[in-house]
Amino acid sequence: MLSTDLRDPDVRPYFLWDERTTVGEFRRALAQAGPSEWARLTGKLMREARDTDVWAFVTPQAVWDRLSDLDRYLGRRRAFWHYLLGAWHDEGYVK
Repeated sequence: MLSTDLRDPDVRPYFLWDERTTVGEFRRALAQAGPSEWARLTGKLMREARDTDVWAFVTPQAVWDRLSDLDRYLGRRRAFWHYLLGAWHDEGYVK
């Protein structure tokens, strides 16, 4: 069953509706991923999860630093993420 409780490492997160991956497995995959796999996983997270839930797994700075690598994975959410992170950059929240 899918869950919105992203603190429980043993549940399947709602944004991975098409995979049998737990929150803990997803966290480990992100931590161990090389640059291209990190971009794919983070792009899926940013595309499928609620924007506020993204920050449970990655930092705004990490996303800003690799935004050009993430672009190809953001799909319909690309403009939203560019707008949000661009505004945060302008305000000094990301450098």
